Amino acid sequence: MNLKQLSARLGLSPTTVSRALNGYPEVNAVTRERVLKAARETGYRPNRTAQRLATGKAGSIGLLMPIGDQVISDLHFGEFLNGLGEKAQTEDFHLVVMPSDPADEVTALRSLATSGYVDGLCLAYIRENDQRIDLMESFGLPFIVHGRFFDAPHAYPSLDVDNEAAFYDATRLLLQLGHRRIGLINGDENFGFAIRRREGVAKACREAGLSLEPRFHVSTQMTEADGQRAAERFLALPETPSAIVCSSMIQALGIVRAIAAAGLTLGDDISLISYDDVLPLLRPELFSVPLTTTRSSLRTAGKRVAERLINRINGTETDNFAELWRPELVVRSSTGRAPD
Repeated sequence: MNLKQLSARLGLSPTTVSRALNGYPEVNAVTRERVLKAARETGYRPNRTAQRLATGKAGSIGLLMPIGDQVISDLHFGEFLNGLGEKAQTEDFHLVVMPSDPADEVTALRSLATSGYVDGLCLAYIRENDQRIDLMESFGLPFIVHGRFFDAPHAYPSLDVDNEAAFYDATRLLLQLGHRRIGLINGDENFGFAIRRREGVAKACREAGLSLEPRFHVSTQMTEADGQRAAERFLALPETPSAIVCSSMIQALGIVRAIAAAGLTLGDDISLISYDDVLPLLRPELFSVPLTTTRSSLRTAGKRVAERLINRINGTETDNFAELWRPELVVRSSTGRAPD
């Protein structure tokens, strides 16, 4: 069904129907709802080219995808992207993903923002000394940040997980179980999420009169191989950690392998808590010893980021508010009392 046929069905002019579909304020609410209902019932989809010419909007949201020899394929990014795309499709928006060299994200962001292909941007992979907030605002496009800047000059729209609280809660549980030698196998601490996770462990340790010891602290990629190497390094020490907190279920696969190879029993000889992004192929309850986790869905975060960005494009969200989700601590068999 085209616009002319839909207009004839409703007994309205094509101009009125077009304006109703595109949210023009001069169309009253009753007419707009009548038009939207008819569009849903008939499966009508506006011609994107005509819509762009009429409204000046592309009907798309965008973000950067880091690529290059130093970039490891990341299941976490894919899961976030799935959520973002799912919500965009529901709202009849396109999703534009632009490849980007991590060493020159400013150029890539500027290119995408000025291309005319997107109405709004999602910014991710926030770093400790990230200065891109002013750049984002200079584009004049709606945007939202997945993550949080450090010491931002003013309020901005964002959604983040409270990574510090998650790792604080995990470490507190281990301390309550009597553990005093706690290892951290973290993600890349060039990024804000990993910095905050480290701070959560360190804070809980300080409150217990302890410290996060350098020998028990590794910052690495969130891969199975890197998790195994880090755990092997810990287990080769003269005095090994009695518990480990790690940043990813993917890392946990390698850590569990290293623990088994060392002849140790997970949950008895050594405890493990992993961060769980709710990756569909890595369920903590299905490990040989079900894993205790701090849990927050990346896919759900992607959906919410897309929802808020589209709301900002449509003018229904105007406040620059920060949304912060606290992950859930789910206790399973991989954590036990510290061995004597």
